[in-house]
Amino acid sequence: MNDLTNSGSLSDGPTRRQAIFGVASAIGGLYLLSTEAAAQGIEELSHAAESIHQEVVFKASRKHVYQALMDSKQFEQIVQLSDAVKTMIPPGAPPTKINPEVGGAFKTFGGLIEGRHIELVPDIRIVQAWRPAYWQPGVYSLVKFEFSDSGAGTKIVLDHRGFPDGEGKTLLEGWSKNYWQPMAKFLV
Repeated sequence: MNDLTNSGSLSDGPTRRQAIFGVASAIGGLYLLSTEAAAQGIEELSHAAESIHQEVVFKASRKHVYQALMDSKQFEQIVQLSDAVKTMIPPGAPPTKINPEVGGAFKTFGGLIEGRHIELVPDIRIVQAWRPAYWQPGVYSLVKFEFSDSGAGTKIVLDHRGFPDGEGKTLLEGWSKNYWQPMAKFLV
């Protein structure tokens, strides 16, 4: 159990006045720290952030692959071939909904994945603000699909960045089990 669960009853906590004063003090302190940091010109670059880079090839045209990712009915068929349909999606979950326009929303895998399209270049690129529904509200990652010819097929280069620390392994497995493997079956 965490410390919050063991902290006692609500009456043991701070009064409303103490809480307001504490929050105001914290905000004031953050403001002073941020202006001090700006005055000193402090800059940071994190090298520890996780990211996913994958390259997969499908025996289908770029147009067919792009449409499979952007068309609600086609992507729902991919969902039905995915590992998620057996392990995560509850019976009766809503079907895939994809608005195929820039700024358009999407919900896939019975509502487990959601987001918006940031950039769409047909048959070339899809960029999405992408998130599993269980992440904290307002937390999105950036997913980019780049399409190029590969012999008689299509190569997708996936770059997935900006997801919360510790999510990388689960997401990496998810791309394989819920996108690439079922897409290979669907695009035959």
